[in-house]
Order: sequence, then structure tokens, then C-alpha cells
Amino acid sequence: MMYIHERDNWTDFRWDISKVELLQEEVFRKQGLLCGRLSSLGFDSKLRAMAENLTADIVYSSEVEGVRLNVEQVRSSIARKLGIKNVKYTAPSHYIESVVNVMLEAIQYYDTPLINKEKLCAWQAAFFPSGYSEGSQIEVGQYRTNEEYIVSGMFGREKIHYIAPSPDRIELEMQQFLAWFDREEPVSSVIRSAIAHFWFVSIHPFEDGNGRLARILSDMLLARGEKSEFRFYNISSQINKDKKHYYDILERMQRGDGDITEWLVWYMQKLVDALDEADSAVFTILNKSFFWQKASAVPMTERQTQVINLFLDGYEAKISSKTWAALAKCSKDTAIRDIQDLVDKNILVETVPGAKRPSYSIVYDVEDLTQFFTDVTITEEKGISYLHALFKGARPIHERVLKLDADRYEKGELSLRDLLSKYCAYMVANNRG
Repeated sequence: MMYIHERDNWTDFRWDISKVELLQEEVFRKQGLLCGRLSSLGFDSKLRAMAENLTADIVYSSEVEGVRLNVEQVRSSIARKLGIKNVKYTAPSHYIESVVNVMLEAIQYYDTPLINKEKLCAWQAAFFPSGYSEGSQIEVGQYRTNEEYIVSGMFGREKIHYIAPSPDRIELEMQQFLAWFDREEPVSSVIRSAIAHFWFVSIHPFEDGNGRLARILSDMLLARGEKSEFRFYNISSQINKDKKHYYDILERMQRGDGDITEWLVWYMQKLVDALDEADSAVFTILNKSFFWQKASAVPMTERQTQVINLFLDGYEAKISSKTWAALAKCSKDTAIRDIQDLVDKNILVETVPGAKRPSYSIVYDVEDLTQFFTDVTITEEKGISYLHALFKGARPIHERVLKLDADRYEKGELSLRDLLSKYCAYMVANNRG
């Protein structure tokens, strides 16, 4: 069995452009849509959106490698370092602080040619501050000096998936990789990002931490293409959802002849999925921001504000006195008073007037939006509900909606006006003036 790195000029990767270009265009399109939507957010909201994405990126990138991190510690560390206020503080471990520092340094200097051996070694060392991985001492802060076998299975019955280049080759291989990384080439940042990921994990320069570093480096190249230090989507969560295919494709490509078409197609599809997920997350922040612009002058208690924010953040349940009492940790009578107060202030509205067990919806916009949107339908794709419509008869709308809202709309419990107000009001606001 010959591995790819045993071939002459093994990094002269090639691919079938006809199988790649349509997916690449889809990535570009979704990047543009996301960028356009983000332009509606203020700086603070952008920071919060980025913080949530970086939290997910760090947590899932570690999880791919079998390392589980405390999400609240990661979120707290990122928020503090980005200067985000009003975030619950949870003291992070030294390890989490180190990992967060690496990620923030990488995105902050995405367009600076400072990625060298010393920097990579420092980042790898930050992942293993104790010098141990899974209870075993490893080499940190330096290229590995041992042979690297990627294996699975029980002791004595191991299956070898890949043997990385020998230690004596790593210095030269990495010099070539780093020179390419900082070089301008007539290839899109999307393709370069995929190549960087595959190339780096194929060299496997460190004893551990290679996967996490590969994902950071591929993110940096995407950021260079977008010319932005703001990161709102990540591929780590998608890889974590599809780890088996991830490792299977890597193995096939590492046993191949340099044609990495299959890897590029898989990688770009994961980017499309990541952008869809980010779009949904940004929508939630945008929707929340738009709501509070409308409701900023309405006096509310801290308890009312906290519960409303939970629903604005996508908490999937009907707003009822029972749900409110559980979320606010108050009595049902207090919940009823809270809700009625917000109904009187036009923050909440009874979903079905006169119902035996009343439920309520948030009032997002008092304007009748049905005049702007036509051909409204809801479909389900891969278990996810989407709203489709035409905005002003010209612009197609494709918005992810909560499953609960989709079901309520289909049952007639959520009016068309309320559906559009919740998911599309920001579009009308953005098209004024």
C-alpha cells in the first residue's frame, strides 16, 4: 500500500473542476447572503454573534478529537477577552484559557504572514499545558520525533488507517506547506482552505493536536478570502456531526494518487451546511436586536426581560403561564401577572383569543407585513423547517423557522401575519430609507 506522501511531488493536488465549481459558487453565494444580513447588525451584536460561533468552533473542534470542554467556561472566556458585557462569568480552566487564546490570536492576525514553525509549535503546546494527552506524556511545542500511525481497534487487533511521513521529513514538508500558506495563488480561498486542512493533517507534524490546528489554519484562509476578522460560521460543528465520513474520506485521499475531488466536494458541502447554520443563528440575533429596538422604551422588570430573551433566543415552547413560571422560577400567579402586564403593553398577544388554556406570542411588529410577502409556504428539509416566500414580488426568501412555529402555523394556531412578523420583519425595516 502506497500512501500519498510517498509519491513524487505529492502535494501537486488536482481535482475535477466540473464537480467542484457549482458547490464553490453555492459557498460564495451563502457567504454573500450572510455578509449582507450581518450588515444590519451593530458592532456589539456582531461581537456577540462571533462569540457564539467561536464558542461552538472551539467546543466542537475539541470534541472531534474526543475532548469535551465546559461550554460555559469557553463562552465566558471568549466574552471577557472580546470585551462583551452582561455575560454570566464562569471561571475557565487554564486549559480553556490557552485554547481560547490560540483561536483569538489566529483570527485577529488572519491576514498577517506570521504563521511560522515557532507560532505553530506555541499553539500546539497551548493545547497540552500539562504535557499530557489522554494520560500519556507527549511531545509538546515541537515537531514529533516518532513515527506516527493512525490506528483504530483493540490492542493486538489494531487496524492501520494511515502512516504519516517519517520524522526526518517533517521539517522540509512543513517549510513547503508554510511557504504555500502565505503565498498568493490563483485559487479561491475556499479551495485553499480545504487543501490546507488536508495537507496539514497528512503531514501530521505533531504528536497530537493536528486536527485542531488544521481546522484553525483552514479558518484563517477563509477569513483571508472574506477579508474579515469576524467569524460567524465554522466547519468544526459539521465535521463533528459527520466524523465517520470525515475520517473515511481522509483515509481514501491519503491512500490516493493526488486527486482530491472527493475531499473538496465533501468539505464544501460542510461549508454550505455551516453557513446555513450560521444564517439561522444570525437571524436569531437580528430578530432579537430588531425586537428590542421596538421595545426599548417599554418598562419591564428584570424577570420579564430575562424570560422574553429566552424566547427570543429560540426556546421552543409556547408562552404560557406554566412555562413562564418554570423559566422564571416564580409562582403561577406571578407569571400570570407578568404576562398580562406585557399584553397590556403590546409586547405579548394572545395566540388564540378566548382559549381555555391561553398561550401567547411575542409582538415583533405592529405593521401588517402580508402586503410585502407573497407565495408563503413552509417546507421541511433534512428535518429542518423553512419558510419560503417572495418579498415585494421579486426577492426569494428562504428562512429557517422553529419546528414549533411551523407546526402552529400549519394547524392555524399561528397567523400568517404573526409568522411573517417573527421571521421577516427585519427585511421590511432594512428596506426603508
